[in-house]
Amino acid sequence: MRFNSRRSTVMATNGMVATSQPLAAMAGLRMLMNGGSAVDAAVAAAATLNVVEPQATGAGGDLFALVYNASDKKVYSLNASGHSPAAASAEELRNKGMRSIPDDSPYSVTVPGAVSGWQALLDRFGKMRMSEVLKPAIAYATGGYPVSEVISMQWQGAVAKLEASPSGSELLLDGRAPRPGEFLKLPELSKTLNAIAEGGAEAFYKGPLATRTAEYVQGLGGWLSAEDMAGHSADWVDPISTDYRGVTCWQCPPNNQGVNVLMALNMAEGFDLAGTGFQESETFHHLIECVRLAMTDGMHYVTDPSKMSVETSRLISKSYAEERRKLIHRNVAISDLPLGDPGMRSDTVYITAVDGEGNACSLINSVYSSFGSGLVVPGTGMALQSRGTSFSLDPEHPNVLEPNKRPYHTLIPGMATKGDELWLSYGVMGTVQQAQGHLQILVNMIDFGLDPQEALNAPRFSYRPAEGVIGLESMVSGMVAYELRSKGHKTELREPHPLYFGGGQIIERDAETGVLKGGSEPRNDGCAVGW
Repeated sequence: MRFNSRRSTVMATNGMVATSQPLAAMAGLRMLMNGGSAVDAAVAAAATLNVVEPQATGAGGDLFALVYNASDKKVYSLNASGHSPAAASAEELRNKGMRSIPDDSPYSVTVPGAVSGWQALLDRFGKMRMSEVLKPAIAYATGGYPVSEVISMQWQGAVAKLEASPSGSELLLDGRAPRPGEFLKLPELSKTLNAIAEGGAEAFYKGPLATRTAEYVQGLGGWLSAEDMAGHSADWVDPISTDYRGVTCWQCPPNNQGVNVLMALNMAEGFDLAGTGFQESETFHHLIECVRLAMTDGMHYVTDPSKMSVETSRLISKSYAEERRKLIHRNVAISDLPLGDPGMRSDTVYITAVDGEGNACSLINSVYSSFGSGLVVPGTGMALQSRGTSFSLDPEHPNVLEPNKRPYHTLIPGMATKGDELWLSYGVMGTVQQAQGHLQILVNMIDFGLDPQEALNAPRFSYRPAEGVIGLESMVSGMVAYELRSKGHKTELREPHPLYFGGGQIIERDAETGVLKGGSEPRNDGCAVGW
């Protein structure tokens, strides 16, 4: 049973884009059809999502990307996440009686990194200028667009957050969330995108936009300064990878949770998942245990790489996976998850695009929770992210809030290669669901031979560490749920929802024929389009 979503896999050869909203997918495809690269398409789609899915993404958020360059057959990794302000102080918040950083507070605002990411991608791998790739986004912000169904539903859930400040009305329609099919214009956001189109990242980080953003946050008691904005840059960093049954699986390195995917894959490799069966309880059990152990380590050790107390290479090593795998038993769930000792050192959108030359861009861009902090910079239509809420206020925690520090990040784009040829450009949205979503998609395709759309259709589990609960989609067999409970898992059946079980997109490339196969998340409004 392939859990048919009635979506067929999309096929093309000249180029393909897949993302969570059709207008954004088409914006990216237009770049490819006009001679642009996969990176041009991905940035165009990301900017358009800022307009048509603003609760999830935008210029006020962060970005990570993986790029496959067909000419040298290499994978490149971009970290465009922002730092905490220079004046940030965990002690100040503890003195205010806080035990964590509220996501709707000015203290949750870190430097927005997305625009620096757009610029860095275009500068290195693009064929088009910022002014060209932002045209579709600006056209929709200025001229308007009909709001799609799932996005409208998510918008409605964030009205109270936007209503908390007067400028939040810039992202509402007559003071409320737009209904499905209602026509919406975002004139203030159009001005912001026009400024970026004309002046690039420089205009965003060092011009009037930066000053206005900093003054707004400081006026609310926050720390962000114009100097923080001006001092930001996106960083090209070495990607990390592991081999899983002959496939090289790629992730961005910390400060994001890509290590969780690779740790889980390394542990899962020791089990005969194909033998235990597709969507069977024993398969679920082993994957859940791998995820639980990987997330336990990742959520403790991962932070700004300059502040980490362990080597990433040790976390993703096969030998460390072997140690952790010994804790997994066939019939009993681990009751108390122990933190591993790897050895000490001395709301989100996803886009995948592949062009006809075989170049690919796997890009994820987010403001974190719905509309981020809910703080909309007056006159800009730009919601600022709440990524700072990921910091700990515990002075002993590796991810404690400190000045000029990147926090633990949930954002992870994914890629997979066979030999040195691109095989998959993929991703899954949804905070803690992202790493476990990557694992489940890869297992579906590598161990069970599913195509991209089938891999996305398949029911998922979602481990929620804060509650210790394993959510199972309602399509999962009742017997599977019963057998997991008998092993000691605290499970609950839930209706399919992209905010809980994630939203994914996949493009697969056949290196011999150049044929592209695209799948799109059936739980949201998105699609894969090709030509």
